[in-house]
Amino acid sequence: MCDFETQKDADNYLKTHSELSRREFTTLATGAGMAMMMPSIASAQSISERDVEIRTPDGVADCHFAYPSTGSHAAVLVWPDILALRPAFREMGRRLAREGYAVLTVNPFYRDARSPVVGLGASFGQPEIRNLVLPMARNLNADTHFTDARTFTAWLDEQDEVDTGKGIGTTGYCMGGPMVMRTVAAVPERFAAGATFHGGGLATGNSDSPHLLIPETRASMLHCVADNDDQNDPQAKMTLREAYDSAGIDAEIEVYSGALHGWCAIDSQVYHQDQAEKAWTRLLNLFATNLA
Repeated sequence: MCDFETQKDADNYLKTHSELSRREFTTLATGAGMAMMMPSIASAQSISERDVEIRTPDGVADCHFAYPSTGSHAAVLVWPDILALRPAFREMGRRLAREGYAVLTVNPFYRDARSPVVGLGASFGQPEIRNLVLPMARNLNADTHFTDARTFTAWLDEQDEVDTGKGIGTTGYCMGGPMVMRTVAAVPERFAAGATFHGGGLATGNSDSPHLLIPETRASMLHCVADNDDQNDPQAKMTLREAYDSAGIDAEIEVYSGALHGWCAIDSQVYHQDQAEKAWTRLLNLFATNLA
């Protein structure tokens, strides 16, 4: 996940890709700008959206809910990266809703701050942003992940826009990766698919490593791994593969060549559109196969 090593890689990338100025990047980071960055959907469904507040054992979580304007649909729970719920992830939630899903994107830092916790154009590379979000990230752990997963799942199942006869999917970016793996373990009877994008800390030597939960899950999984994350920890993908094979769980694990940590978030300064679209296509395939 986001750390000083991955930030060094991003800084080196930006030194050789300086065509995007901070001002231009901030302009693109508006909702309209980000929508223009993503390919259009030929068969996009008309969607509705609303901001929602969900009471949890630890407070009230502010979230974004986007869904097709008619009917009920398979639900998707989205865990953002370390910069939390913001315009970029709202737009990514809308895009998934246009594909026919009822999408809840959460603010994982609701215990400390309402969203957006960072301003437009903010990046983890800015010391003041790191100083803001890292303490919030450290306030989360395996217990809070499980608690939140169960609470958000229960909320989704109460919504008219959600078809409870279909399995739920979940996606996570950066620090959201472990949240995905704990989510599919927290409510295994409801989660049929999960996907992580440049997720960090999925397979560690710690006693609470997410990969140890794989035998308790049923969801088909997709892990899209950043090139530099793999270089920093090449064993992680092999540990995941062994755990899934041992449990008989279907999982796709791929390292995305040339894609740096953070490449899938559309407001990231290392956003790699071609590889992000490849990952998006794999996600849609996962959901089409498992959430029907």
